Amino acid sequence: MDFQYSQEQQLLVDSLSRLLDKDYDFEARKRVIASEAGYSLALWEKLAELGLLGLAIPQDDGGFGGGALDLVGSMEAFGRALVLEPFVPTVALAARLIVTQASPEQRARWLPSIAEGRACLALAHTEASARYELSHVLTQARPDGEGWLLDGEKHMVLHAPVAQHLLVSARLSGASENPAGIALFVVDAKAAGLEMRSFRTQDNLRAADIRLTGVRVSAADRVGGATGVFDGLVEAIDFASVLSCAEAVGAMRYACEATLEYLKTRRQFGVPIGSFQALQHRLVDMFVSAEQARSITLLACSRFDSANRGSVSANERMRMVSAAKIKIAEAARHVGQEAVQLHGGMGMTQEMKVAHTFKRLTMLAQWLGDADHHLERFAALD
Repeated sequence: MDFQYSQEQQLLVDSLSRLLDKDYDFEARKRVIASEAGYSLALWEKLAELGLLGLAIPQDDGGFGGGALDLVGSMEAFGRALVLEPFVPTVALAARLIVTQASPEQRARWLPSIAEGRACLALAHTEASARYELSHVLTQARPDGEGWLLDGEKHMVLHAPVAQHLLVSARLSGASENPAGIALFVVDAKAAGLEMRSFRTQDNLRAADIRLTGVRVSAADRVGGATGVFDGLVEAIDFASVLSCAEAVGAMRYACEATLEYLKTRRQFGVPIGSFQALQHRLVDMFVSAEQARSITLLACSRFDSANRGSVSANERMRMVSAAKIKIAEAARHVGQEAVQLHGGMGMTQEMKVAHTFKRLTMLAQWLGDADHHLERFAALD
């Protein structure tokens, strides 16, 4: 496989890297964390200007028609900078579901706004006791005249506090674990009957638990046809998974480079500790883990794009996504823990970026399915 970026991809990555180095260094990130919003609107607008928010949106809908491979380099840059902005929930989850499930009128309403940075959406799907089971939906949608009433609870909705609208999954019919009978609804984040309990995650992202009590939505706010949206939901989560894998690769590469620099400068017994062979071996193992993670991430992104074109089956796409998630979880733990340990006690202090990187890698390893979940899915699809 050719692991080199195309000229256009490299130009985009270079432009994004310069932007992040200039406007989003570690000190700037700490100011964003401390802000009320929890993300930088200025950076969000600049991402839109670069075309990143519309890169995966079809050209007919105001985007550029790119795929997962086109976003790998940008996601690695996000991972290196520990970007807090709601890119994956908006672009890979909400926008992807609108692309694959929405009517032409809904696509025209939402996709250009997302591409231009004027709309920020979050997917509210996870419920209590679901344990990564996507068909587990207890939230109910009841007909009410020409619209619907939504009742239920959603947990750990990433970036919900910064979203203007939520894409909420609810059950129209069937048992709680039945993949059929699930619909999606676009809900105003400030709608009557919607309660949001906001909090910060361990890696300083904003998230919320949501309670819906008689939230009224119109018929035009329902996304998806009569056959349900479960297959589209699985595909969107796979898209977000491979992008989060690429983000983790960027974070791992930073952890390796920062640890190498620390070993060159930290002195013990009159010499840099990087001269100790045992530490050199551990650092080499970190680089190997990061490169293996990048290789399988590129393969998973390639399979996702091939499935989108119809060249491979959905099962093959799912198998490769799960394989990447398994390897990423293993490598994230290895690289993150070694980076902290090789930095010594300093590696756990909030003043060190490597400590924040360790937290981000830990969360990415769990998000959208941990290693055990994806091992089970990989085995079931074999």
